Amino acid sequence: MEVSILVLSFLILLAVRTPIAWAIGLATTFTMLVSIPVIPAFTTVAQRMATGLDSFPLLAIPFFILAGQVMNKGGIANRLINFAKTLVGGLPGGLAHVNILAAMLFGAVSGSAVAAASALGSIIGPRMEKEGFTKEFGAAVNTTSSTLGLIIPPSNVMIVYALASSGVSIAALFFSRLFAGYADRIAFNAGSWYYF
Repeated sequence: MEVSILVLSFLILLAVRTPIAWAIGLATTFTMLVSIPVIPAFTTVAQRMATGLDSFPLLAIPFFILAGQVMNKGGIANRLINFAKTLVGGLPGGLAHVNILAAMLFGAVSGSAVAAASALGSIIGPRMEKEGFTKEFGAAVNTTSSTLGLIIPPSNVMIVYALASSGVSIAALFFSRLFAGYADRIAFNAGSWYYF
């Protein structure tokens, strides 16, 4: 009976366009109200919600996003773009390369793809339009390049993976990703010597 109440209340809440997180919480609460008395049901739901949020390593994610926003407002994003422009701005399609390099640098500092996309998109998008790139192309380059922050430490995805696996060290993940590029390059060079 409880399973049917859980599934039906969840589906009804989704049908009336309740956000998924709220639908899960309310469906669980309805099911617990049917199963156990009211006070223990609400106490259990509140305790489970607080326990689920009580994770010290997960605090890194909102702080990375906050760091990205602070860098955006403080002008660091502009400096990263100017630095990237001095390195690759002279290449054909220079601002697209600048966007990619700046997103890589921003991701290495903030660890968040969302922070990189919002910070760089608001600055480099109008510049790309002014230099003749279409708005669609600028948006495509920005959204694609901002995902570089997910594979460059510190990365929010690596933190979530370490917590979900509950046995992997976050520091070990960061170091493995830092040196993965060197390992790939060594393997490529060894393979190229083998073929040529």
